[in-house]
Amino acid sequence: MVTSLKQRVAELIPEKAAEVKEVKQKYGDRVLGETTVNMAYGGMRGIKGMVWDTSLLDADEGIRFRGMSIPEVQAALPKPAGATETTPEALFWLLLTGEVPTAAQAQSVTDELNARASLPQFVTDLIDRCPNTLHPMSQFALAVNALQHDSLFAKAYHAGISRSEYWGPVFEDSLNLLAKLPLVASRIYRNVFQDGKHGEIDQAADYSQNFASLLGFGESREFADLMRLYLVIHSDHEGGNVSAHTTHLVGSALSDPYLSFAAGLNGLAGPLHGLANQEVLRWIIDMQQSIGTETPTEDQIRDYCWSTLNSGRVVPGYGHAVLRKTDPRYMAQREFALKYLPNDPLFQTVSTLYKIVPGVLTEHGKTKNPWPNVDAHSGVLLRHYGLVEQDYYTVLFGVSRAFGVLSQLVWDRALGFSIERPKSLTTESIRKMFEKK
Repeated sequence: MVTSLKQRVAELIPEKAAEVKEVKQKYGDRVLGETTVNMAYGGMRGIKGMVWDTSLLDADEGIRFRGMSIPEVQAALPKPAGATETTPEALFWLLLTGEVPTAAQAQSVTDELNARASLPQFVTDLIDRCPNTLHPMSQFALAVNALQHDSLFAKAYHAGISRSEYWGPVFEDSLNLLAKLPLVASRIYRNVFQDGKHGEIDQAADYSQNFASLLGFGESREFADLMRLYLVIHSDHEGGNVSAHTTHLVGSALSDPYLSFAAGLNGLAGPLHGLANQEVLRWIIDMQQSIGTETPTEDQIRDYCWSTLNSGRVVPGYGHAVLRKTDPRYMAQREFALKYLPNDPLFQTVSTLYKIVPGVLTEHGKTKNPWPNVDAHSGVLLRHYGLVEQDYYTVLFGVSRAFGVLSQLVWDRALGFSIERPKSLTTESIRKMFEKK
């Protein structure tokens, strides 16, 4: 008999709570790192100040999901029959338990999500009444907030549930929310960009296949595999990024998963976060149009990069706040493209950029990391298969990110993490602090 994901998490909570208690007792007074004035003014960049167990970003190795690199995840996690990529359901098991699921365990998560995949009528009405001029991310956050109507955690908290039991309804809310996201996201896409017709969940299909079908691309096995890859690699990127940190912060006030994730979506919608992949694609298309060819030469690309930099702009998709090498998520997408679309003109341009841009940025001298990040590639793959509406790309990112942030939110409540409340300072107080010394 397959142990359910919730049962396995319940078994792990006492073990993990004991580990947290031990670490706090042994190392509670140890210093994690130095905080400088520049860090405070620089968006708290580099400050070690929160716990995020589901993933860790290494400057050299990239993201690790519960200690596993992306290639390790791709090799170890089970895949649906006929698929070449693993699923976000399998990753969700890994993120919550730290264990590689069996095929049966991954399938149990798929079955659980499919069984919960329905929308209240008032939510579909709400989405359908949105003007198609309202940005898809605004509609997405609006719908998630509306789904909060049925939050089990909110109801349990109101009824007086004990602190040790918080995680249970948070887990249920998280699964319910994950199950509904493809229906919400695809409805927005079909309303804004397509014919307004909507499909249903196929109980025999996995999460990504259902999402692909709801979007209108279900007949392409390659696109379904692209969705599996996309949803897995964009799911989690430790806790300091805006969408993850916002979800964690709002959740620390005991807001339920719907309110917490909706807040994270609003952060993801920013140009410096989730909108970055569409900014990359627009820059590449503008370059092709400016040069007058779909396949610009290396010299033409080099000149265009310098023109971009000399105008005070950045080459989008290159550089990363933490990484100091090519983003493994970029490489995973590149390998997919080399396998399925090696002759796509846009991919060929991306490949040439990969060859040229790091040298240009190194010569320019103002970028610590001249290598591409995940955003430098994802839009090209989506466009190849016909999903060309760039304003929608961040919605896909949001569906993916839910798996990571909701996994950690379950553990936040299981371990009784406190409300987040860092100390702030005024510019005057900082000045006086050091003038005294």
